[in-house]
Amino acid sequence: MAVDTPLLDNNNSSTHSDEDEKPLSLVRRFGSESKKLWKIAGPAILTMLCQYSLGTFTLIFAGHVGELDLAAFAVENTCIAGFAFGIMLGMGSALETLCGQAFGAGQTRMLGVYLQRSWVILFTTALILVPVYVWSPPILRLMGQTTEISKAAGRFALWMLPQLFAYAFNFPIQKFLQSQRKVHVMLRIAATVLVLHIFFSWLLILKLGWGLIGAAITLNTSWWLIVIAQFSYIVITKSDGAWSGFSWLAFADLFGFVKLSLASAVMLCLEIWYLMILVVITGRLTNPLIPVDAISICMTLNGLDGMIAIGFNAGISVRVSNELGAGNFRAVRFAVWVVSITSVSIGVLAMILVLSTRDYFPHLFTTSDAVAKETTKLAALLSVTVLLNSLQPILSGVAVGAGWQSLIAYINIGCYYIIGLPAGILLGFTFHFGAEGIWSGLIGGVVLQTIILIIVTSVTNWKKEAEQAEGRVKKWGGSIAYEQ
Repeated sequence: MAVDTPLLDNNNSSTHSDEDEKPLSLVRRFGSESKKLWKIAGPAILTMLCQYSLGTFTLIFAGHVGELDLAAFAVENTCIAGFAFGIMLGMGSALETLCGQAFGAGQTRMLGVYLQRSWVILFTTALILVPVYVWSPPILRLMGQTTEISKAAGRFALWMLPQLFAYAFNFPIQKFLQSQRKVHVMLRIAATVLVLHIFFSWLLILKLGWGLIGAAITLNTSWWLIVIAQFSYIVITKSDGAWSGFSWLAFADLFGFVKLSLASAVMLCLEIWYLMILVVITGRLTNPLIPVDAISICMTLNGLDGMIAIGFNAGISVRVSNELGAGNFRAVRFAVWVVSITSVSIGVLAMILVLSTRDYFPHLFTTSDAVAKETTKLAALLSVTVLLNSLQPILSGVAVGAGWQSLIAYINIGCYYIIGLPAGILLGFTFHFGAEGIWSGLIGGVVLQTIILIIVTSVTNWKKEAEQAEGRVKKWGGSIAYEQ
């Protein structure tokens, strides 16, 4: 591989030639790695944007029904579904480490069994999470939401239970396909479903006047269409040997698999819940309806921008896990540099876009002038957040690809919940800065976490990580190879 060749040729006797080759070699290496990255990250970004846009367009239509409908959908989508989303996506992310490293090591047969194990674990987790949906009104009131918002959001949460179980099957399938770089298939499916979703959301929510019931019908149907289409592709194509049918091996070695899945879930949940808490705490302010709506709009845009970073997260996670599985530790280090430079450049553009449209974008989500005005006030903080989004998820993707989930979980606890959250509460309530103060404190936690992740990534011995990846593939593949 080009990335494994030395940048400098010490045997070359011509100094002039050496100087000519260095920049050219670097440019070629950067271009080569960028192509590999974008082949995965490009479709992954578009796929995540399409899937995230399912909720975004539903939010837009709900916002044009009324302020309570907007708040109910936003609180359910952010707090209840967001809580479940974090757990399910996090546990499914264990496959990014295992499938990615197994695929890089050429052990394709192991991927199908990993997928089924993840289904078993996530379906069980979904059953455990059902009471959270059922008892969401008292939970939301306990978290500080008003009775009016809690009742409306709780009613909507019951209608969204099918989406919870769609998560259980969708996220493992995504990681299964991503690890094999079959991202174009995921993109075509997600884009098709999004087009159908937009039309039927408009039809049911606004045209027929079904409100939140129409929102629930379209969201549930869209998520299950994605699951059915992706699984149909896997069964029909056999996924180049990665899928050989259902197997009882899915129930073997579950304890160790659960441990890695839980570590992945804790790592990701601590990040997702951190921003979810922003909406919850804002609900405890005086007259919270307008601030909650404004924060929810900003979080929706932040999430939309975050899908770009998550696409890069998927790209670098696949690159790191594949190269570590293949033992190419030099390629890993360079891939991290390339994805970081690329993502931060896009983050700067996103920050500029938010600031330049802060007087206009709120009106896409609401007809309330008060909500739009409050959203415009928060635009500066949103711009800082989207810039941080461009690097922090990338470093988390490196961590998942390398299998560092437990370490990152501890870092997240310290930065987010010991420092960032108390700082936000102090600024928001004690110093009376309101939603802006709460958000500012939380941003401080993200900044600290990003700095620590940069340091950890910079001092990592990638040769040692490659050796550990080889041991991990042997450990998890042993029983499969023996029984097959």
